[in-house]
Amino acid sequence: MVGRIIHSLDCVAEGADWLARREPAFARALPLVGELPLRREEDGFPALLRAIVGQQVSVASARAIWGRLEGLGLTEAAAMAGASDDDLRAAGLSRQKTRYGRALARSGIDFNALRVVPDADVVKTLVAVPGIGVWTAEIYAMFALGRADVFAPGDLALQEAARVLFSLEARPSEKQLRAMAEKWSPWRSVAARILWAYYRVAKDREGVQ
Repeated sequence: MVGRIIHSLDCVAEGADWLARREPAFARALPLVGELPLRREEDGFPALLRAIVGQQVSVASARAIWGRLEGLGLTEAAAMAGASDDDLRAAGLSRQKTRYGRALARSGIDFNALRVVPDADVVKTLVAVPGIGVWTAEIYAMFALGRADVFAPGDLALQEAARVLFSLEARPSEKQLRAMAEKWSPWRSVAARILWAYYRVAKDREGVQ
């Protein structure tokens, strides 16, 4: 069963209001962070390929590589599957990311079908592809599919924001943060938006690393 889909900023605001009424820490955080972002993007092969491109490189480097891939017409599955090593190297892809990109292109994922399957099945389908971990799959579900109740507890910024906002002695582990987030259902994706926004505030004010 597919739950709520975040289509607009009104959806985000609805989720934020729900969370603020049930969690005092979020009520404290919201006035500090301003309007939460929608962060929706188109789903499909390019969104996941862009996530692979961005792994372990700076935002600027990822944008440059993506721009070169676009210039070479290599951002769709058929083109990526048939691209030569030289073309992909010229775009800036490492040998490992070339392998991941081709694996994704040849995976046969039905991206339209992913729109109507439960969150857990989205993650299960995507992590079967080399180069796509749970974090990438959860981010795809949140922002490409707009799922309102998905969280990404492996994200270090979310962990650190939770540590500061909830006055924890230590940064929570992925398992601990996933357990914390259960009570934020059915708006865990909005809780993540609040924590990401709060992380930026905390980093500026308290020198969070």
